Amino acid sequence: MKIKHTLILIGAAAIVTACATNPFTGKKTMALVPNSQLFPSAFAQYGQFLTENKVVTGTKDAEMITRVGQRIAVAAERWLNANGHQGYLNDYKWEYNLVDDKTVNAWCMPGGKIVFYTGILPIADGETGVAAIMGHEVAHALANHGQQRMSAGYLQQGLAVAGNVAIKDEQTRNAFNQYYGVGSNVLGMLPFSRSHETEADKIGVYLMAIAGYDPSEAADLWKRMKANSGGEAPPEMLSTHPSNDSRIANLTALAPKAKEEAKKFGVTSFR
Repeated sequence: MKIKHTLILIGAAAIVTACATNPFTGKKTMALVPNSQLFPSAFAQYGQFLTENKVVTGTKDAEMITRVGQRIAVAAERWLNANGHQGYLNDYKWEYNLVDDKTVNAWCMPGGKIVFYTGILPIADGETGVAAIMGHEVAHALANHGQQRMSAGYLQQGLAVAGNVAIKDEQTRNAFNQYYGVGSNVLGMLPFSRSHETEADKIGVYLMAIAGYDPSEAADLWKRMKANSGGEAPPEMLSTHPSNDSRIANLTALAPKAKEEAKKFGVTSFR
């Protein structure tokens, strides 16, 4: 009982004393690492990454990545300002780079540093597909998902240490470590990550619509993603991401809502 109370108190204290608010959901989120520390670190890592990889410049594809990124960033600022979050992006330093790499991926670091790999462009299949990817990746940064994942990781590690300190019996401690490692991932970290992906999908289609891109393309993008993967994927409960079918269904349902949201900003036609 004492062990249980200790773990609960540690977790509760961490969450209560270090919280932020997600402007898109209004929910309180963990922020054990403040953005004042996280952003400079991310910017430095991004700069290092660019020196170690082949950045594509001066091409139509590179220009498209920058153009789409700028439009999504403007859409984000319009939405945030309209919803009472003026100045939210003051510390963001947007940067968009295309990297010559066959990897089918794109990402956005905390603070707005974005990379697209050339390997994802055939699946994007044009500017609107790029906008769907860009909206999703930018959404991760806007919702501070990196900060939340890092905070959750620290909390997970802290609870593991607390358990090892509190449990004196070696056999019981070994059992705790075995089951805590699996349980905290399957029941904690993985669902946490999947919720971030679903949240970024929703925010992303809203942003792409406000930027003037057809949000219906997001579901079509994931159909191409599914085809590219050959249908191979781990069970959803063991994955950091929702299944392709779940995402396609969710994005299909979100597209009309995203168009309605875009109307609030005078956007009624889409690329």
